[in-house]
Amino acid sequence: MNIFNLGGGAGETTGPASTAMCSRKACRADASWQLLWNNPKIHTPDRRKVWLACGEHKEWLEDYLQTRGLWKETVPLDAAATPGGTR
Repeated sequence: MNIFNLGGGAGETTGPASTAMCSRKACRADASWQLLWNNPKIHTPDRRKVWLACGEHKEWLEDYLQTRGLWKETVPLDAAATPGGTR
């Protein structure tokens, strides 16, 4: 159950419950990118958290993470299985 999408949309048809959505606030577009990051103050160097991005918000989310020194890498979503991470 996804508590962030309880209302759904009128006439909305969705795929499997595991459909990847963009992590940008209020964006419900399908994700096509994985932004891998970690916070070196609290994560081990090999730990990678994941934000998902649609094409429209990829640069914005990268800039947000880079500005804070958290961004590590951006890869296409279909390049690998989505690692465990947070939105």
